[in-house]
Order: sequence, then structure tokens, then C-alpha cells
Amino acid sequence: MPEYKAPQRDIQFVLNELLDMQQHYQSLPGCEDASPEMVSAIIEEGAKFAERVLAPLNREGDTQGCRFEGGKVTTPDGFKEAYQQFIEGGWPSLAHSPEWGGQGLPESLGIVINELVGTANWAWSMYPGLSHGAMNTLEAHGTDEQKQTYLTKLVSGEWTGTMCLTEAHCGTDLGLLRSRAEPNEDGSYRISGSKIFISAGEHDMAENIVHIVLARLPDAPQGTKGISLFIVPKFIPTADGSCGEANSLECGSIEHKMGIHGNATCVMNFDEATGYLIGPPNKGLNCMFTFMNTARLGTALQGLAHTEWGFQNSLTYAKDRLQMRALNGAAAPDKPADPIIVHPEVRKMLLTQKAIAEGGRALIYYCAQLVDQSKLADAEQKALADTQLALLTPIAKAFLTELGFECANHGLQIYGGHGYISEWGMEQNVRDARISMLYEGTTQIQALDLLGRKVLMTQGETLKSFTRVIHKFCEANQEQSGMKAFIGPLQKHNREWGELTQQLGMKAMMNRDEVGAASVDYLMYSGYVTLAYFWARSASVAQQALAAKNPDAAFYRAKLNTAQFYFERILPRTRALVETMLSGVENLQALDAEHFQF
Repeated sequence: MPEYKAPQRDIQFVLNELLDMQQHYQSLPGCEDASPEMVSAIIEEGAKFAERVLAPLNREGDTQGCRFEGGKVTTPDGFKEAYQQFIEGGWPSLAHSPEWGGQGLPESLGIVINELVGTANWAWSMYPGLSHGAMNTLEAHGTDEQKQTYLTKLVSGEWTGTMCLTEAHCGTDLGLLRSRAEPNEDGSYRISGSKIFISAGEHDMAENIVHIVLARLPDAPQGTKGISLFIVPKFIPTADGSCGEANSLECGSIEHKMGIHGNATCVMNFDEATGYLIGPPNKGLNCMFTFMNTARLGTALQGLAHTEWGFQNSLTYAKDRLQMRALNGAAAPDKPADPIIVHPEVRKMLLTQKAIAEGGRALIYYCAQLVDQSKLADAEQKALADTQLALLTPIAKAFLTELGFECANHGLQIYGGHGYISEWGMEQNVRDARISMLYEGTTQIQALDLLGRKVLMTQGETLKSFTRVIHKFCEANQEQSGMKAFIGPLQKHNREWGELTQQLGMKAMMNRDEVGAASVDYLMYSGYVTLAYFWARSASVAQQALAAKNPDAAFYRAKLNTAQFYFERILPRTRALVETMLSGVENLQALDAEHFQF
């Protein structure tokens, strides 16, 4: 049976040694109470909840799935009870303002807990996970009355939230949406329309569900400039804040899908449902991106989760499974065959999983630091954090989910035929991982956003905000003993990143389609260089720890070995990406659409 063990040692390494979260918290107003002792205690309790409560429900949620009848959704056995434990533990309120009932701890600490919860049971984690974005949107754009009515209940976990964007005729192109909002005399609105693919849109785990809905006002201009954002609750709150009458909305069906069976993906129908405007009219997309950016970092976590879960279970299997002999002679002569971990190709898959999981964790936690700074730092630091987040969010979301799916498949492959059958859980991990490359904007959309909007439209200034960080690190560590194998390649790739950007920018001036033709390769290249930076930092910390005779020498040697593997086996993937991204759009456009035949 598959199991999950929270990787607390590596989490502590990233927080305390790589990113120096203690100093980070001390530098931000309101975070001073997040001492190392408090942070460790919270992570330890979060690990217990993830390992003991959520992980055992993961397979049951997949096999049983959600049940839909008469517009109501029943979640798999144990899901509702686990959510009540989650509320009782105070987990929903961890990283939210005390003004609205939160505990006031940093966003970055909340992201650590989200990793533990999501890796243990991704389908379950989506129920409270969607609420987090709704809370951020209300906190940033809601009125005081809206915050008091809805935000307090979401922070406590009594109510959950959703994001209702997609319609059947439009996915990412929200400018085409048709849902409408008619004003009422009392200042509310009548919301009508149908939304699809709404995660956690209906369930039995909370007493109310707060839908955040995009719709058009009657006099709205066409396209994305005519979209407004609304709160549409399942039950309309009464004056005392409790659930009142049912709103005129319903779940029309739930999707029969490839994976994440434990989470209800709903068709939501709104029939003149009562809604309340969030933010200014026709500025819904601006407000919605508060939600969307939160969701994109959350989806990056999904890539990490499936990588970590696959790595843990395939590593255990590889140490136990006996098959063939090592090519240089028996590694376990007392056994009829050697454990498959002795075979180089198995080790390659395991090391790929380990390198992506640990490097991805460093990237996401670094982004979490930037989120803290964006919310709490002074104006100058906030501006820099926002700029770096603009660059790193699409990279983290798309790159880590692409590699998360690759690593989930490595896990299945290590199991061989046993990986393809359900009892070991590896095929579920593959199925559950696949959606991550589609959520919150596909890889291709993230790539267009990265290259077209975040990099080229700023004349490369957004990119420079991070390449300068890499440059400064290389300068500061190039004389450190043992770092030459990391600093040299990292410097080369960092320079090349800027040079490639300039070349693509020049090509795009002649033909804008060059951006679309190069964008995914550019994003993947950017991801490999970004992770190389974090692996070089990890190698530096590990070397210093070993030089200081740290008693946990085996951990630091493993860090160094994995860093070496990443630089020699994973980073060279950039060579092919350079060739393909510069090959031009012509090889994609030469064949006319009518000549695409089968």
C-alpha cells in the first residue's frame, strides 16, 4: 500500500539553511512571532495531520469518488470528518489577518502546510485550497461589510469558496464569456449563466459555499474590459451572519474525469442568483488575478506534490524489489537477485524525482518569501517582490507541473507492471497529476504570458530582476572551494538566458508568431536555469555544512550528489531547447491548415 511521510528534514533545510526564514520573518512587520520553535511545531503538527488523517483517505477517495444525486454532492467516506478536524485544528485561519479571525502568521508558512496536505491527498486538499484564493480576493477587493459577512466565515473554515470563471464555449479566453449580471434596486445583482469545471463547486463538507463569479453588466463593453466580479453564496447570509435561504443556483452535474476523483468538478448553473459586486464595475479581471495568482502557485505545489509522493513510494519499492544482478557483480549475494536500485537507469529515474522535488520545493518557498514581502514589506522591497513574482509564477506553475507529471510517470515505471495496476497507487498518481498542466491556464498559456507579457513587453526588465540575483550569487560564491562545477555553468546559462531573450525579441519584431512558436521552449529553458540556481545555492550550503563537520553529513553529501546529478544530467536539456526555440515559426506554418489530414 502507498504511504506518505512528510519530508520534514528537507523542509527545514530549505526554510532555515537555504532561505533563512528566521531573518526573513524578523524583517517583516507582524511576523516577529514566527520563531523557529513555533514554525517547527506547526510543521510537525501539520505533518501528523497529513500522514495520519489525509494520506489514508487518498486511495479511498480515488476508488469511491464523489456521488451526485438531485443536485447534491456527497464526498468520499472520511472526507467530511477530516475537514472537521482541519477546522478544529485552526488550519484554515493560519495565514490570515487577525482582523478577520486569522492567526496572522506569514503566507509562506501556510504554503508549507499546503504542501504537506496536498501531497498526502491532493483531491481532498482542493476543498480548502480553493477557499484560500477566495479569501485573498475578498481581503484585497471586498468592502468592510463583505469581509465581515464572508471573509470571517471563510477564514474560520465554516464556509468554503470557489472560483467560477470557465464557460463551455470559452476556456482561457474569458473575453468571450456570456454570464450576465442584472442590477437590483437594493444594490445586489441577479446573476445568470452556466459555469463548468468548478472544483469543489458543490459538496457536503461545509455549511455554505461562497462562489466568486465572473459576469457581464448590461452596459458592459465587449471583451475582457467588460467583465465584473461577484460574490454569489449558495445560501444567502442573514443579518446575524448565519445561512439563510437557498440562492437560485445549483450543481447541474459533476464531471467524470481522469483523476482527482475525490474532488467534485461541477457544472454550476446560476438562474438569477443573488450576487454582490466585488471591486469596481468592469474591472473583474483585475480583481480576479488576485485569486488566479494564488491558484497558480497552488498548482505549482501540485507538481511538487506528485513528484514527492511518487519519489517516496518508488524509492521504497526500488530498495525492496529484487530483479537481475548488478552488471559489475552481485550487490546482494545472499539474495536470489539484487534490489533494482542498483541499476543505473532506475537510479536515474529516482534521482530525477529527487532533484525536481527538492529543487521545486526551494523555488516554491522562495516564491512564498516574495509573497510575504509583497504583502508586508516597504514600498521598494514590495515592488521588487512583485516584479520577481510576475516572472517566477508562470515558471513555477508550468515548469513544475510538466516535470511533476514526468516524475509521476517515473514512479510508475520503477514499479514496472505493478505500477500499472491500482493497488500500488502509482497509476492514480499519474492520473491525478495530469490535470495540473491544464489548471489555471495551460502550460502554453503560461508560456505566452511569460515570454510575451512578462519579459518582452517590459523590454526584459522583469527578467533582469531575477538574473541579477543569480549574477550576484555567482560573484559571491565563485571562489568558494568546490563550487566551480556549479558556478561556471550557472553563469553561462544566466548570460544565455538574456541573449536568447534578445534574439527572440528581434524575431518577434518581424513576426509576432515567433513568440508563440518559441514560448514553451523558452519557459522550460527558464525553469531549468531557475532550478539550477537553487541547486547551486543548495550545494554551497551543503559544502559549508560538511566543512564545519556537521553531524548530519549523509544528508549534505546527498545534497551535493543530487546537485551534481542535476547539473550533469538535467540542466543539459537546455541545449535542445535552445535549438528548437530559435528554429523559427516557419517549420510550424509551412503546412496550410487544410493540408492537415489523416
